[in-house]
Amino acid sequence: MQNTLTGKTFVLGDDVDTDQIIPAEYLSLNPADRQERRYFGMHACCGVPLAASGLPNGGYRFVPENQFKSDFQIMVAGRNFGCGSSREHAPLAIAEAGVRVVVAEFYARIFYRNCVNGGYLIPCESHQRLINEIATGDECSIDLNAAKLTNNRTKKTFMLQPLGDAKPIIEAGGVFEYARQTGMLK
Repeated sequence: MQNTLTGKTFVLGDDVDTDQIIPAEYLSLNPADRQERRYFGMHACCGVPLAASGLPNGGYRFVPENQFKSDFQIMVAGRNFGCGSSREHAPLAIAEAGVRVVVAEFYARIFYRNCVNGGYLIPCESHQRLINEIATGDECSIDLNAAKLTNNRTKKTFMLQPLGDAKPIIEAGGVFEYARQTGMLK
């Protein structure tokens, strides 16, 4: 796992649920099939309303029409990100679209664990409301060791919660790989 990540940022508001992240109509796709799995990226966040909803994403689509990857590598969200159902497909969809890290004020706990356990995303929590400090399209850098995010446009730096006990699982690539590496599974 890289300790410093830099990329273009996509900003979402509060209470973005798993149905918005990956609508139920796409859950019949098979994540074990490499050809089908990429369609999760194509449809990631297609249920999130654009600018008319008042979300701070500036009216940008997360993934351009008929593309599999997003132009964004970092996602910043408000409170209660990933609420709703317990579907593992939600963090997978965001990761398949090309995002490596999501920073939110706080997560629905099962979404957070799905990010970590599946090895899909690095879920960071912010100490303050970053959706008022970062705009969609801003380039940001995240230093995981120092637990800080820097908006490269404004040069402002914001502290994040350390990853703590989740970090070794994330570094291993998920809970099953972590269990293999530590001898819990053969």
